[in-house]
Amino acid sequence: MKQVRKYSFALISSVFLTIVPIVFTSIITLWVIAHEREIGGYEEKFWVIITLACCITSTIAITPPTFLALVFGYFLGWHAILPLFLLNMVAIFLVNMVTRWLDKDRFRTYLSENQRVREILENIKEQELKIIFFAKLSPVLPFALTNFVFALSGAKLKNILLGGFLGMIPRTVLAVWTGHQAKEIRKLLENPNEGNLQQILLILLLVASVAGFFYFLQPRKRK
Repeated sequence: MKQVRKYSFALISSVFLTIVPIVFTSIITLWVIAHEREIGGYEEKFWVIITLACCITSTIAITPPTFLALVFGYFLGWHAILPLFLLNMVAIFLVNMVTRWLDKDRFRTYLSENQRVREILENIKEQELKIIFFAKLSPVLPFALTNFVFALSGAKLKNILLGGFLGMIPRTVLAVWTGHQAKEIRKLLENPNEGNLQQILLILLLVASVAGFFYFLQPRKRK
């Protein structure tokens, strides 16, 4: 019964971390569109407060960082890069700490009872920095879900932070550039990948992340 509860907790959490960002992103999109002029007049101190608040909302899967990069890029241009990087790193750290505190490696111990899963976990441990990098590089994998999964897997925090930072650079820069180039917030948020160049770059990121992810997940011969 305890094992079933552990599995159910992980499954429910994964669904929550996937669906909740979609719901809240839709709500926030409507609000941003309705208050575009007001938001455009915000002073620097308001953006500092917004960034701090988004550190928390990104941690609990309400605001995906890529979505925030589009919005920040639209209103702040390239000045959004630094706060977005800080926001991402703080959120990754908080998700990791909270997950480890709640789980205490119980879920990983449960998974390790399956030999095939144990082999996958061992392979991830050997290549975790590279796997985390390619997972974060992907434009389709949810931010909070990947943080949650890597925390459950027992990956080292320094590798999660470094891999997350390196992997998010292309995604964040592309999103900020897309937002900076947009002329209307409504078109940006409703069709964030409307331009041909954006679509090509997203496809390249997706192909690179999938190829790298599965390459390093392949079983390695152990001495």
